Amino acid sequence: MTMDASRIATAQACLDGAESGAMTFPQIVERLMAEGFESYAVDFRRACATYYRPDGDSVVLSTHRDDTPIAPSLDTAAVQAAIREAQGMVAGYTYVGFCKKVRAAGCAGYMVSFSGRRAVYFGRTAETHVELFPIQAP
Repeated sequence: MTMDASRIATAQACLDGAESGAMTFPQIVERLMAEGFESYAVDFRRACATYYRPDGDSVVLSTHRDDTPIAPSLDTAAVQAAIREAQGMVAGYTYVGFCKKVRAAGCAGYMVSFSGRRAVYFGRTAETHVELFPIQAP
């Protein structure tokens, strides 16, 4: 299968929006879901993000390169602290800064599942931290 140009453009716009700070995580999730994506994965070691559709179609896009070393083991407390900063949109928060923090905390990548309402962060030796999406107020 070959993903259509419109969906590829949406995935690229969401990636660009994250990296530039123009879009928040909830905005990105909403937009990707509206285009029929079910999940995405970020691989810090390869500097790429893969966006998946339920029919098996996917697109791989290049992400920003970062020279922050990925620590040998996953420090889940540090990963959680970076996630809380993102969720709280603390002053000075950026997605690029978030990526630096989680890499330094041993995160080699993460996968976001929209239907599962969670993100799974993983380390170089396959340690994991599962982060459930925050519950939205009614």
